[in-house]
Amino acid sequence: MEKSFLEKTFKLSAHNTNVRTEILAGITTFMTMAYILTINPLTLSDAGMNFGAVFTATALSAIIATLVMALYANYPFALAPGMGLNAFFAYTVVIQMKYSWEFALTAVLIEGIIFIILTFFNVREAIVKAIPINLKHAVSVGIGLFIAFIGLSKAGIVTTGKSITPDGELTGLIVKLGDITSAGPVLAIIGIVITGVLLVKRVKGALLIGILATTVIGIPLGITHLPAGLKDIVSLPPSLSPIAFKFVGIKEIFSMNMLIVLFTFLFVDMFDTIGTLVGVGSKADMLDEKGNLPKAKQALFADAIGTTVGACLGTSTVTTYVESASGVSEGGRTGLTSLTTAALFAVALLFSPLFIMIPAEAIAPALVLVGLFMMSPILKIDFNDYTEAIPAFLTIIMMPLAYSIAEGIVFGMVSYVLINVISGKYKKVSIVMYILSILFVIKFFL
Repeated sequence: MEKSFLEKTFKLSAHNTNVRTEILAGITTFMTMAYILTINPLTLSDAGMNFGAVFTATALSAIIATLVMALYANYPFALAPGMGLNAFFAYTVVIQMKYSWEFALTAVLIEGIIFIILTFFNVREAIVKAIPINLKHAVSVGIGLFIAFIGLSKAGIVTTGKSITPDGELTGLIVKLGDITSAGPVLAIIGIVITGVLLVKRVKGALLIGILATTVIGIPLGITHLPAGLKDIVSLPPSLSPIAFKFVGIKEIFSMNMLIVLFTFLFVDMFDTIGTLVGVGSKADMLDEKGNLPKAKQALFADAIGTTVGACLGTSTVTTYVESASGVSEGGRTGLTSLTTAALFAVALLFSPLFIMIPAEAIAPALVLVGLFMMSPILKIDFNDYTEAIPAFLTIIMMPLAYSIAEGIVFGMVSYVLINVISGKYKKVSIVMYILSILFVIKFFL
């Protein structure tokens, strides 16, 4: 009875999957993104927000947005407050620009409402369709390198080589090899080997088993810290009252300062989400013969609703997570994967210490190997046509180097327009691509 209900809801057989595979994929996705339950409260607490309240808001916004993705779009993508966007919220808007966190939260609310409107009128879907097929494949590959780089840096296997001189200048390499003889990188390397062997042996759930095994090995190394007792494992979620519905007044909403902050939130979130949907969708063979993502509108509604609800609860912009690729790599193809992830975020509200104890070094191997999985669409890119190959290459290389999915897309799309126009192939460029490229250039100068 249960299987027939799930089959009817998620159309499992039509997607060539089953309940076990989908649940395992959902668990894997959750395990690779559960770090946000700690990182987001830590980041926003630097802006003066209550840590415990942000923890609850983070979990609840992830649950709501991911449920919309699961039940409305039937896609295996999970959502939560986005990394990078939360840093912009705390360190740029609040600390550097000296606005209140209530001001930043109001900007996130307006952003969410605008996204709901744009999605309703198919504006965001039109942007997804306007991206050329070779760039869509390049986005998947670029995200793969980006994920792998995140994993390597989380584990300390690579670190930034930059340092500040006495006169305030930056000097040194962009990145360099970390201290790979220290406990953290050693644990991550062990995890990569373990997970790699499981993949070679084609063990189902290799990524999840690798995360759990690496977490256990981290105990004697002093990296994984177990909760002291039962009371430290089970706890009621903290109240939202210190941060929920804390918005500024009308005068601040209709100001030039709000417009500047809002534009940045809109730009980064829009192309982070589009990039993730297209990239992970390409890897999962979800794109149709024209290179478009079916039900893109429904998927985009999920992050628009998540951002709006998240702002009301008291957290930064909610976006589709690139770590969803880990669940897709485990075979997740339907909303049952994301439903499972949402359910685990609900469990995490009561058992947060268990999930928080998983160290970054245990997650890193999964991210590195997911990066490998994301590379396969590179075989579909036409490298013989330089009007396609150069923009695709710039998309791929700029994502990890600029540490931004959105900036990688910008470089790819602008170079695509310029190269094709100057080469006399302007007819192959869509009107939407022209408009977006002009907006990108204006954004850089502003």
